[in-house]
Amino acid sequence: MYIKMDETIDHRNWFQRNWKWAVPTGGCLLIIILFIAFAGTMIMGVTSLFSDSDPYKEGVARAQSNQAVTAALGTPVETYGMTKGSINYKNGDGHTNLEIPIKGPNGKGILMVVADKYTETWEYSVMEVIVNDTGEKISLLEDTEALDEW
Repeated sequence: MYIKMDETIDHRNWFQRNWKWAVPTGGCLLIIILFIAFAGTMIMGVTSLFSDSDPYKEGVARAQSNQAVTAALGTPVETYGMTKGSINYKNGDGHTNLEIPIKGPNGKGILMVVADKYTETWEYSVMEVIVNDTGEKISLLEDTEALDEW
């Protein structure tokens, strides 16, 4: 008794059998991964541009050393999240407008820094912390203005 097999066995590998859907799917996934990597690189670049600037460093240092800010947020005061704003430089002059999220063990706030640079130093028109829970505004410019009068 003979058994006749009309079926043929497909000896192709997985890719040869599935290339019609695997190639487009893989291409789309590759494009998505490259887009996410590009966006992440851009975000990291902009964030480092902000955090390396003198107005950012000065604002954070003043917030960390200000007694009213440490009383409202607790110590240590540190930055978190994404900084919003802009920094413009042209021919040695500059303008910055930053919103830096800060936090401490007792709460969170936003450090606002607005400054212009016409010579070698930054001149701050706004540097204040807005406490999220209470809405209280704590100026960080008053201390330096009082020192300048002496």
